[in-house]
Amino acid sequence: MQNAGMAALKLNWRYLAFDVQPDELRTAIVGAQAMGFVGLNLTVPHKLLAVDIVDVLDDTARTWGAVNTIRFEGLATDGTWRSIADFTDTTPQKTRSRGFNTDADAVTRSIQEDLGVTIRDAKILLLGAGGAGRTAALKLAAEGAAELFLVNRTQSKVAGLITEIAQRFPNIRAHSGYPAPNQTIDLVVNATSLGLKADDPSPFDTAQYSLSKAGAAYDMIYRPAETPWLKTARAAGCRTANGIGMLLYQGAKALELWSGLNPPIEVMREALTKNVYGR
Repeated sequence: MQNAGMAALKLNWRYLAFDVQPDELRTAIVGAQAMGFVGLNLTVPHKLLAVDIVDVLDDTARTWGAVNTIRFEGLATDGTWRSIADFTDTTPQKTRSRGFNTDADAVTRSIQEDLGVTIRDAKILLLGAGGAGRTAALKLAAEGAAELFLVNRTQSKVAGLITEIAQRFPNIRAHSGYPAPNQTIDLVVNATSLGLKADDPSPFDTAQYSLSKAGAAYDMIYRPAETPWLKTARAAGCRTANGIGMLLYQGAKALELWSGLNPPIEVMREALTKNVYGR
């Protein structure tokens, strides 16, 4: 996806994958900065760790409490910090790492575009209150969801998240657990990793609530294309979508942050779909 986008923008860049252990993350970030990398993407568990490692947090990372994109910046002669990509003819005397979060906007954009769900005033059941679930819950609250129902294996995470939502978004009603059995909702979101493996249990407890009462179901997992839970949701009458759109939009925003150029969304979508699904 990123290499296809870079090629379309005629950037002489390459996007590479590296396995980095959590205790070596700081060394890896400093090393990439020293070697002149334009930026980095981070996946779990690095997103939370990087918050305390990067030199500066963008408002997006500060708001959502996680870093999935790093842009390396140089100090220009006019005193402004700019992407390293802007320094084509000179070398900045000082550089720094700036952390962003492009996940939050990506998940709500994908939900709205792929499912036609308007977040404002929606009633949403969110499965998972960990890293991805927490970011999603806070973003859904910020977008004005009417009610959030939060389910997680560890209840303390739900309690902490409800407290945080109450403090930051006092007009949003957040509840622990499933909606009442007879209550209809607009959307169910799976933000857990359950479904990545064929023998994973379902993230959803059908004894607590029926998917037939939900209008749509969104699974952040994108491989397999349809998890068993998403298949069950579709059979129950829900409109369904997986997380490929979220992956696309967070990556496209990262490329925009690094390059300062408009990302070629459709080129990146085609490359991503071909890579993930072979078509």
